[in-house]
Amino acid sequence: MKTDILKILSVLVILASPALAGEQYVDGTGFAVSGYDVVAYRALPQGTVGGDQPAPVPGRADITARWNGATFAFATPENRAAFLADPERYAPQFDGHCAYGVAKGGKVPGNPALWRIVDDRLYLNITRTVAGFWEEDIPGNISRAEGNWPAIETVQASDSAIPDFTPAAPLR
Repeated sequence: MKTDILKILSVLVILASPALAGEQYVDGTGFAVSGYDVVAYRALPQGTVGGDQPAPVPGRADITARWNGATFAFATPENRAAFLADPERYAPQFDGHCAYGVAKGGKVPGNPALWRIVDDRLYLNITRTVAGFWEEDIPGNISRAEGNWPAIETVQASDSAIPDFTPAAPLR
């Protein structure tokens, strides 16, 4: 009887608690996506698979919005407004962590310079080599990452630095 009551109380506490979610990856800049404008990616011409992507657009430190536990910077007030209207569309998938890393079951930082938009979603990868592995099977890697994400989403955001990457400071 006592065990049954404890089980019921446990279920009630879980149901009454807010859902836990992971936080956005934030590097030493203090900004999500290292201070780059996540809306501006959509205006950039995408490189071919296996090729380089255009450089991301730095945001401005005075045009920001808070979402998912992080501060995002934007190049224009219009981009900030677009983000606030639909942050889930513009924010990088997997809270800014490497898409291939999530496909492999872990959280490592995503590099804003190693990006690709697939089905209107922004994906980041950690290194050029890893981006190459991810691009060998983009649909399969997205599927694996989406399957892995529920189990690792609530794990603390990566606190590692992005290797071989120096972010441009957000514009002042």
